[in-house]
Amino acid sequence: MEILIAAILTIITAATPLLFAALGEMVTEKSGVLNLGVEGMMVMGAVIGFIVVNATGSATLAVIASMLAGAIMAALFAVLVLLFHASQVPTGLALTIFGIGLSALVGQSMIGVAYDGIPKISIPLLASIPIIGDILFHQDALVYLSIIMVFAVMWFMNKTRAGLVVRAVGDSHDAAHALGYSVNKIRFLAILFGGAMSGIGGAYLSLAYSPLWVEEMTAGRGWIALALVVFASWRVSRVLLGAYLFGGITILQLHAQALGIGIPSQIMSMLPYLATILVLLIISRDRSKIKLNAPASLGKPFHVSR
Repeated sequence: MEILIAAILTIITAATPLLFAALGEMVTEKSGVLNLGVEGMMVMGAVIGFIVVNATGSATLAVIASMLAGAIMAALFAVLVLLFHASQVPTGLALTIFGIGLSALVGQSMIGVAYDGIPKISIPLLASIPIIGDILFHQDALVYLSIIMVFAVMWFMNKTRAGLVVRAVGDSHDAAHALGYSVNKIRFLAILFGGAMSGIGGAYLSLAYSPLWVEEMTAGRGWIALALVVFASWRVSRVLLGAYLFGGITILQLHAQALGIGIPSQIMSMLPYLATILVLLIISRDRSKIKLNAPASLGKPFHVSR
């Protein structure tokens, strides 16, 4: 039972950064914008958060700084694709490369610096429940926040007028513009939200998952988050399921090594990315389902002059 509890706890920690980043990217894509710069925004959030927590000692300020770092990176992307009509795909790729390089430069002095990690929060009474209490009610604040954000985004997208407008822009930006909505403003705000969420995902990596800073510590999680959005068919509940599924695959290598399973560690480390490729291959076979669920204007530029 102790081994099972430990496994579930590590799955939660592995899934949380994926969940933050995937939720943010899903909202961005729902507005009709494809931002492939998730990896770059996450790694900038990780390094800025770690710098701030070591400078101030406040994890709260560190998370806020990570949000701002991700949002600023996203704003750069938004200006290029919305104002200057740059192609979304190469601009997103450039943002990832830029973020990885800039984070390595900014975080040079942080390599080898230790941090105790974000403290756990025990919910009174509930945390004392056998097994379930340890798993669900004795977590750090960001884990609780990730679950809250799932329901908040679900409510926003499905139950509010603003969420309906975001989906309308993503499905037909020309029709939304004809109705008087500012397509670029709505997309700009959605991109900023995606960047802020990616920044929090990066902050979780450097403040809780592995409370330290190393270059490229996101290790491809931004790309997995992008795949999760497609895997989830742009539905919030499936993003939650997918994040925990891929989180379980990510930590499988650790428990396999602990149990002495004779599989090379390199192969185990490849599993999350192999699973990502496999899932995308399976999903891509049903093109009709993708077209049915994907925002119709995803990746398409909008020109006000139309």
